[in-house]
Amino acid sequence: MVTVMQAARCTPDAVLRVLADGWSYSTWVVGTARIRAVDAAWPEPGTRILHSVGLWPALLDDETVVRAWDPERSIELQARGWPAGEARVLIEVKPVASGEGCMIRVTEDADKGPGRLVPQPVRSAVIGPRNTETLRRLAALAERRSPEQLSG
Repeated sequence: MVTVMQAARCTPDAVLRVLADGWSYSTWVVGTARIRAVDAAWPEPGTRILHSVGLWPALLDDETVVRAWDPERSIELQARGWPAGEARVLIEVKPVASGEGCMIRVTEDADKGPGRLVPQPVRSAVIGPRNTETLRRLAALAERRSPEQLSG
């Protein structure tokens, strides 16, 4: 498993609102080129985002499915990216002790398919930097959308 953390100058609720907006997924998830559809009940468990990954014209259509949703704390996803395989992704959001913002943590690893055959250090070298940028984008989006954005 690869874990990355990012501080945000907004409340946890602001981040969770972005996570609950399936149409924003391509804005903050590195590698997602476009959203094709979002189930109306997103982010309830079992709902899906149909997305494309890659760069035009080499786009692959796939999906991400919600495994678990806690509207106060976290979302767990099964992200498909075949032919590489699938990954389990857990995004957790917690307030910081000082009450000044929140901390976002993502934990991800290959779960199914050929990606599991890649040695863990190599997977970490790819997943870590990708998720660092993903969380930077997620935090920036939540801060921009948040009426309760904190100074700092």
